[in-house]
Amino acid sequence: MNQIASKAFPPHSRVATSDGLTEAERDRILAKAALFAPPPMQDADGRRELVGLTREELAEEMAAIGEKPFRAKQLWHWIYHQGVRDFAQMNSIAKPLQAKLAERFVIGRPGITAEQTSTDGTRKWLFQWRDGQQVETVYIPESDRGSVCISTQVGCTLSCTFCHTGTQKLVRNLGAAEIVGQFLAARDSYGEWPTPKGEEGRRLSNIVVMGMGEPLYNYENIARALTILMDHEGVALSRRRITLSTSGVVPMMDKCGAELGVNLAVSLHAVRDELRDVIVPLNRKYPIAELLDACRRYPGASNARRITFEYVMLRGVNDSEAEAHELVRLLRGIPAKVNLIPFNPWPGSPYQTSTPEALRKFAAIVNDAGYSSPIRRPRGRDILAACGQLKTESERAKRGA
Repeated sequence: MNQIASKAFPPHSRVATSDGLTEAERDRILAKAALFAPPPMQDADGRRELVGLTREELAEEMAAIGEKPFRAKQLWHWIYHQGVRDFAQMNSIAKPLQAKLAERFVIGRPGITAEQTSTDGTRKWLFQWRDGQQVETVYIPESDRGSVCISTQVGCTLSCTFCHTGTQKLVRNLGAAEIVGQFLAARDSYGEWPTPKGEEGRRLSNIVVMGMGEPLYNYENIARALTILMDHEGVALSRRRITLSTSGVVPMMDKCGAELGVNLAVSLHAVRDELRDVIVPLNRKYPIAELLDACRRYPGASNARRITFEYVMLRGVNDSEAEAHELVRLLRGIPAKVNLIPFNPWPGSPYQTSTPEALRKFAAIVNDAGYSSPIRRPRGRDILAACGQLKTESERAKRGA
């Protein structure tokens, strides 16, 4: 882990690994992530972005301009508790210092290229970053709460065949400022500032890291971002309100569990390696048995905090009764629930949604075995905001361009 990232996590939370091969694979993943690093977080005029800095880094920036460490605490409160973007509105800071800060720093948000609201209330934003790259972010409301579905990469490297995002090549990783910025911008949209006291009564009550990209292939940035969002003096979301979804980057799952301890969701989608190799190509590297072993090791997994297994139902592909029985067998010994997701069509997709009868029979088998298996109601289909439908037109810049 690099020097900057290491400051985000206390030493006692390090993963102790005796398996040299796993450690080497983690190092390889982190090194590869660096090849897709985000651009520097600063404006064209050279002002440094404060969103995405750790508390320690914020204090260092204050020290560099001759200010005391307590200024970092003040800024943290204004940025993450009050949602203020203009230094002139920070009335606990004297005007000369407000001007000094405004000369050197910026509190940014992603640009909003498009905003759509579905007939079911789901809202989708197309956010644009300083370098012109774009991602989509979705808010899914419920009656008394709601989840912000956050993206972690521009594009994706996994090429899952049922997923629209998977048809877009990986352009780059998002930085911590860009990941945090999605949630802050969603709060701006709904006016949920300052941070509500406690966790009750929040409209934007949960985060699901299930948008564009594989979060565990951008681990250092997502870890930094979630650490900021969980800080009790800012946005103050608890670990149990955050769910990170992975297609099964096994070497990083242990690290995520030990350092972050957020809820885990696993994109399973098949019960046989020969099928999962095709629809989730990552399976060729980390097959089902290895993935489920990592789930059994995941810290904090219990009946109170079950691992969620996502299972997109594809007609005639993975939705038979025999596959439901095999899923039950595979999950034995894992505190689990299964989200059955009717396939959400997108232009050019090769699959069809399972029939209502197939969905019902599959769910009944899993439920009867003692695993909750709700059939997820598609949200935001009319604006291509449902699971597996996110995609942008961002492309990787040509070398030498």
